[in-house]
Amino acid sequence: MKKTTRLATNDNQFSLPIKIKDLTKTYDDVFALNRVSLDVEAGEFLTLLGPSGSGKTTLLMAIAGFSRPTAGSICFGEKEMVLTPPHRREVGMVFQNYALFPHMSVFENVAFPLKLRKVNSVEISERVYEALKTVQLSDFSERRIDQLSGGQKQRVALARAFVFRPRILLMDEPLSALDKKLRDQMQIELKQLHRKLGVTTVYVTHDQREALTMSDRIAVINDGKISQLGTPKQIYNHPANRFVADFIGESSVLPLVCQNSNMLYFMDQLVAKLKAAETQKLWSLVIRPEMLSIVSENEINSPDCLIFCGIVLEYIYQGETALVIVKLENGSMLSVRVSTSLLQQKHQVKISETISLNLDRQFVTLIPQELEK
Repeated sequence: MKKTTRLATNDNQFSLPIKIKDLTKTYDDVFALNRVSLDVEAGEFLTLLGPSGSGKTTLLMAIAGFSRPTAGSICFGEKEMVLTPPHRREVGMVFQNYALFPHMSVFENVAFPLKLRKVNSVEISERVYEALKTVQLSDFSERRIDQLSGGQKQRVALARAFVFRPRILLMDEPLSALDKKLRDQMQIELKQLHRKLGVTTVYVTHDQREALTMSDRIAVINDGKISQLGTPKQIYNHPANRFVADFIGESSVLPLVCQNSNMLYFMDQLVAKLKAAETQKLWSLVIRPEMLSIVSENEINSPDCLIFCGIVLEYIYQGETALVIVKLENGSMLSVRVSTSLLQQKHQVKISETISLNLDRQFVTLIPQELEK
């Protein structure tokens, strides 16, 4: 019976952990990375998320070996890699523009890294067809690259990146060139592919929803530093500071301290929450629009809720949901996102009317004002 060569699947012993310590990259007096420390577990899908110029791609290129850091350490397992050239790092790379060879067929593109490694032709054929099967391109092996759609090119780039069985897979915004519908579809496919391969993956994006959809953990990067590291739920529900609260999803941030009188807004309702924290700090309340609800007068006396009253400034219809912007009595703004079908059943929101908004205590999130910018 002919032996079939299979791709490594979901094997954390095959995958390598990454340990980054005090990694620094400077250009003259500018810090692209400023003493970044980060551990990536074997088999984990970690996303580096941040705005343009935050340092996320610089960090990825340092892991890949294409950019040498000014200082610090990068270990794959127990092995220091800072001085190791890219082609000796056992790393698969998917670039933003895919970097496919237009003069080669799909088969030849995927086979290229195997030929560089002197793999024999029989095994090359087996591995390439197995990789193409994995990315659902079994019938496209003889196609030219210019005959493929954007999503098909992305799959070819993925197949080429893992066909030689790398122990780490790096991806630099590989979905950014795709339209929204295809991008959403490919996010799910990449998540499923990672589950199948089990390879340690570091993924760069500036798309918050993409990061929340695909990641085991997210490292939010800003100004060359990690602002917060955690699971998607931790990052979204418990932002560590103002930057994370603003960058991940929609949010309203209300100061709990009046600068002139040094009195806490909502003190009677938040005292239990504040006692659990460091009360000497100045705090702000972070509110996600979908965590608020519109309530009627007979629903505003619940002891488990914060109630905000204000005037409707805008009502923005967005299909299945609507965004309502409310100006509170103290001048602060709140946004509430509600189901349009629920609005039709229970509430008719009109501009300039006064409404009450409910926030359950379980959704109360505080951030220290001293970390805000």
